[in-house]
Amino acid sequence: MTFMQSLQAAWRRNDSLVCVGLDPEPAKFPARFAGDADAVFAFCRAIVDATADFACAFKPQIAHFAALGAEDALQRLVAYIHATHPGVPVILDAKRGDIGSTAQNYAIEAFDRYGADAVTVNPYLGRDSLQPFLDRADKGVVILCRTSNAGAGDLQDLVVNGRPLYQHVAAKVAREWNAHGNCLLVVGATWPQQLREVRAIVGDVPFLVPGVGAQGGDVEAVVTNGCTTDGTGLLVSSSRAILYASRGDDFADAARAATLALRDDINRHRRGV
Repeated sequence: MTFMQSLQAAWRRNDSLVCVGLDPEPAKFPARFAGDADAVFAFCRAIVDATADFACAFKPQIAHFAALGAEDALQRLVAYIHATHPGVPVILDAKRGDIGSTAQNYAIEAFDRYGADAVTVNPYLGRDSLQPFLDRADKGVVILCRTSNAGAGDLQDLVVNGRPLYQHVAAKVAREWNAHGNCLLVVGATWPQQLREVRAIVGDVPFLVPGVGAQGGDVEAVVTNGCTTDGTGLLVSSSRAILYASRGDDFADAARAATLALRDDINRHRRGV
């Protein structure tokens, strides 16, 4: 099954557009993990088990693992998700972007070393920097378009030939780069008008939408401006609000409750679209 097929099946089966971000920060873990040499894996595994039936995808952030020297934990975590919750695809949040053999090796890293079903990538070196990812037709390629951070507009809003640069990226993806139908776009929840504009350009290309929760993105605005006509087309990503919903021994139950609450909030709005 391809990434897109897995994603569509998870949307339906779990009635969910929630993507659970896995950004481990041991300083925020409950006290029970103190002194556990495998705390990163154990904490993330507990979150995965608590939320898998309410999620359409998991998104581990590679820097949060690499900074801790926990690449092995990441590799085991992806394998665990595939073995235990095989219907929920894994997006490696790596934002890779380079050329030639380096790009090829980044694709190998994401898909073969870590076993991810999709990976986030940066398009600003041009198509050749993404081609090794695009060529993997069974995998998802999640391309930065209009990101959620405060400084996004420094470059992404620059007007080129009469329209903002991020709109050129959206058009390139939809019209030229998506030959295998395996592309997605990152469009931040903090910019609802841009969500609407990009949706009009790209049709049914799915969006990974960060910025809900800790960054203050509005769920109703995301759904209203970003959903496709069938009420899907979104992976609404939340990390800190789910992972650290509690610092106590009930952390997994609290993460489950936060995921369910976000799923139900999204669903209330999308059924009215």
